[in-house]
Amino acid sequence: MRDHSAETNLFLRRALFAFVGIIILIIILLCNLADLQIANFSYYSTKSNNNRIETIPIPPSRGMIYDRNGTPLAINNITYQLNIIPDKTKNLNEQFEQLKKVVDLTDEDIENFQKERLNYRSHRPVPLKENLTKEQIARFVVDQHRFPFVSIVKIQHRYYPYGASLTHILGYISKINANDKKRLEEQNKTSNYVATLNIGKMGVERYYEDVLHGTAGYEKVEVNSRGRIVRLLEQHPPQAGEDIYLSINLKLQQYIEQLLVGRKAAVVAIDPNNGEILAMVSSPSYDSNDFVGGISSAKYNELLHDPNKPLFNRALLGAYPPASTVKPFISIAALSEGIITPKSIIYDPGSWQLPNSERRYRDWLRSGHGNVDVLKALEESVDTYFYQVAYDLGIDRLNLWMTKFGYGQRTGIDISPNEEARAVLPSREWKIRRHKKPWLQGDTIPVGIGQGYWTTTPIQMAKALTTLINNGKTYTPHFLLYKKSDILNSNENHPEINPTKYEEPNDLIDVKSNYWDLVKEGMHKVMFGSRGTARKIYLGTQYQAAGKSGTAQVYGLKENESYNAHKIPEHLRDHALFIAYAPYDKPKIALAIVLENGGGGSSNGGAVARKILDFYLLGDDSKELNNSSSNTGHED
Repeated sequence: MRDHSAETNLFLRRALFAFVGIIILIIILLCNLADLQIANFSYYSTKSNNNRIETIPIPPSRGMIYDRNGTPLAINNITYQLNIIPDKTKNLNEQFEQLKKVVDLTDEDIENFQKERLNYRSHRPVPLKENLTKEQIARFVVDQHRFPFVSIVKIQHRYYPYGASLTHILGYISKINANDKKRLEEQNKTSNYVATLNIGKMGVERYYEDVLHGTAGYEKVEVNSRGRIVRLLEQHPPQAGEDIYLSINLKLQQYIEQLLVGRKAAVVAIDPNNGEILAMVSSPSYDSNDFVGGISSAKYNELLHDPNKPLFNRALLGAYPPASTVKPFISIAALSEGIITPKSIIYDPGSWQLPNSERRYRDWLRSGHGNVDVLKALEESVDTYFYQVAYDLGIDRLNLWMTKFGYGQRTGIDISPNEEARAVLPSREWKIRRHKKPWLQGDTIPVGIGQGYWTTTPIQMAKALTTLINNGKTYTPHFLLYKKSDILNSNENHPEINPTKYEEPNDLIDVKSNYWDLVKEGMHKVMFGSRGTARKIYLGTQYQAAGKSGTAQVYGLKENESYNAHKIPEHLRDHALFIAYAPYDKPKIALAIVLENGGGGSSNGGAVARKILDFYLLGDDSKELNNSSSNTGHED
């Protein structure tokens, strides 16, 4: 028989235990709910929002670069880029294979993506392919449902309208690499570059990076499970970078480039009244656009191994013997030190012999120049005269005076220091440090004609020349004319500009004014004197000018050996150098020219200078005159 009473009691006990258990579970549930909704509401709310709300940095628009007349030199174009979120994509390789058919994805694109991926945080879109065409975009839109974590975004792409024309001035921007990131971290600027893909690498783009870049913005958005944006919650717009205006005269720049086509050469044109660089050409060059976004390995290797070295900025890094272009500066030193006077005469038989030695130093004119004063020495570029002057001055005073003119040191130009060479202004200390040997008296003599250990850069030559033109006042060569924020009014045609830091001269070389005038007169005679080394080049000019040629030996001749350019390889031929300024009484432009393996300084460098001066001072009407100015003068 069943005991119904016992069963009933058992059921009631079990029901009671179950009820108590349910009550306990409900209490636990309520406690957890209270913890979630009350005690730790802020924590869990934030964590939840982070799963659906993202902060997306917005890159600023990079400032544009213009020449002095408002012509755009570096601009921003809109292009379209394919991004992918690799951490959310299950099979990357499969996606790549499918995208090859849709957007013409290449193996190089994939290789670049794998490198670039290392620079991005997880769950962030990474660029996969840049510069999508309209056809590629259209094909992707049709098949977009197959690629849930792939998207097309609109980006700004830096573009240089004149290609290779201004590369050695503007430089370029390119992708941020590990070294850039390290530098940004050291400068505490990382947060401002979170959304920025490129950074200034060379030239003006690098030097004025802080001005051009701008300030990043951000927006908070709500995203779905696939990472797609469904709602904009908050927006803080970026602040665009500043536009800058350079001192470059684009027409002059392009004209000089045309003159130098096919040559290895450098030209610096500068306004001697303020140090503004009007043109700076290094030939050959390369197209900055190839580097924007990253250059291909094949293209870079092609540039790197080009025997003409287009990557090498000859105007700032090229170190050449200054040759006879330094004779005006050495004349100033000798006059100031009392080594010579305006009327001092030295007899030139065609060579000069080092005292107590059999060593002879030849003049370029074997028959000699006879009795020579400082004016004649400059006009005819008399080597023998300057051998004696160098001997009397000695290397210590030569070094001291040439340092005053800026040789052997960077000019202070607004380019990163590692993009400009110091070159070599020799001294006793330098030779000990460099060659572990003492300075000899014979080492000083070739320094007197800009040879021996002495090297200089075209930009140093230009700065030294402006110092001489201004009677010792030194202006820092510079590209920046003004920034947009320097404009004090709203008149676009006639803007009032806040003066830049470059307008005041920096130093003053204390020399008697009549010495400056005397040397300038000698330089004028180089072009217009009856025996000037460049007189035939400047026949028929509609202006007066002054200058000095130089012919720099690439290798040393034996004592009785004669130089014959036609019998030696081109790379061993002399460099042609020339410095000049015009108009003579009120200079508007100064030039420093180096033609590698270009031959005689007067005949070749002088001819290039004449064409540039004619173009700048007389305009396009001068071209016919230029074609008739190819007669040569004396070799220097």
